[in-house]
Amino acid sequence: MLSRLAIAFTGFAERWLPDAFVFALAATVIVFVAGLAIGTAPSDLIESWGRGFWELLGFTMQMALVIVTGYVVASARPVKRLIGWLASFPKSPRGAVAFVAAFAMLSSWVNWGFSLIFSAVLAREIARRTRGVDYRALAASSLLGLGSVWAQGLSGSAALQMATPGALPERVRAIIAHGGVVPDGRVGFEHTVFLWQSLCSVAVELVLVTLIMWLAAPSGEAARDAQSLGIPLGAPDDDALPAPSKPGEWLEHSPLLMMLIVALGGAYLARTFSTGLTSLTVNTINLTMLLLGFALHGTPARLMRAVREATPATWGVILQFPFYAGIAGMIALTRLNERIAHGFVAASSRVTFPALMAAYSAALGVFVPSGGSKWVIEAPYVMQAAHELRVHVGWVVACYDLGEALANLIQPFWMLPVLALLGLRARDVMGYTFLVFLILFPVVIALTLLLGATLPYPL
Repeated sequence: MLSRLAIAFTGFAERWLPDAFVFALAATVIVFVAGLAIGTAPSDLIESWGRGFWELLGFTMQMALVIVTGYVVASARPVKRLIGWLASFPKSPRGAVAFVAAFAMLSSWVNWGFSLIFSAVLAREIARRTRGVDYRALAASSLLGLGSVWAQGLSGSAALQMATPGALPERVRAIIAHGGVVPDGRVGFEHTVFLWQSLCSVAVELVLVTLIMWLAAPSGEAARDAQSLGIPLGAPDDDALPAPSKPGEWLEHSPLLMMLIVALGGAYLARTFSTGLTSLTVNTINLTMLLLGFALHGTPARLMRAVREATPATWGVILQFPFYAGIAGMIALTRLNERIAHGFVAASSRVTFPALMAAYSAALGVFVPSGGSKWVIEAPYVMQAAHELRVHVGWVVACYDLGEALANLIQPFWMLPVLALLGLRARDVMGYTFLVFLILFPVVIALTLLLGATLPYPL
């Protein structure tokens, strides 16, 4: 019944909901009209939109590199051998599905871009080796990192924006700072990702989702493997490159320069990470992943090929993020953030506000699957409300991230690149992801209420 309901929901979404970019355009118009409605001059709104439009260029590039560097690492030859080794572990169809789900969640906590590609390739390799495993359930399991714990991990957009200098406009930092209550308006990972409450919620999700997929995986005659779905798996890809034929190509196929760059970057990161958790920013994480890609690919030729293959997946980030920045500029000018914050304050209390944020983020994420980029719009009024209700600011970010990830279980936007790799459609996997959503959502709400009561204000 749940699978039929999920397929019906997917059919509705595919028929009636436009692309996420259209939502960004519609939100721009809505905020502009709202500004006019509260008496802001049109010229002021136009000016604030234009000035804000390019304020997120740095963060746009940073998020694009999260995708690129994740793919670069996942596509390296040593990692492909690792995938083959991991694929030999599952011994039963149910165990294979649960194994992919657990791996997808663990790896997405480290880097969601890497997890998305790695887990899909792992699912495909396991399908090639394990007889009787349901290919749809395997594919769904490979997506569950993005639908559960990724936003609470090291590549979670909202937590990275809060921790990284320059990732948020100064006017937003001022609201977070709240007159110096939060120094510099910056909230490091020690107050978001590495809170024991956040780690506890990750552990609960990991165990629960793995168990759900183990129980939900079809077996016997009910299982449909790749062959029965008409999907050829073939043999593992041959990633050999042609040998250099000209003297000028020698350096492209030599590891010499790559080794020197890895040594230089590794020395820099060692010095940087010696300062503690405050050094964990989107820049240091991206540099770590990029250098790891250098080391794994070995030669410039292999690295350049991997980057070329990865860049098409970044178009959505590049196109959408400037519009979110423009919207944030208009919201800050008109002080809509304060009005929305007062609405949240009126509808909740210090105890219920974190749960409200998780539910709100999940609901909005269904319609605006931005991967956390919309935090630049929402941070002003969410943080304002957190200060007024005297709720731990870092926990509010963590709860927002909990909801942000849940939306990906019922919104196929981020599934599409991986489903193309696996040869499936969204409706083939949504029955499983929707089932996970129905069970996980009330658990997440309960966690936000119970664990939030253990944290003081402001940090």
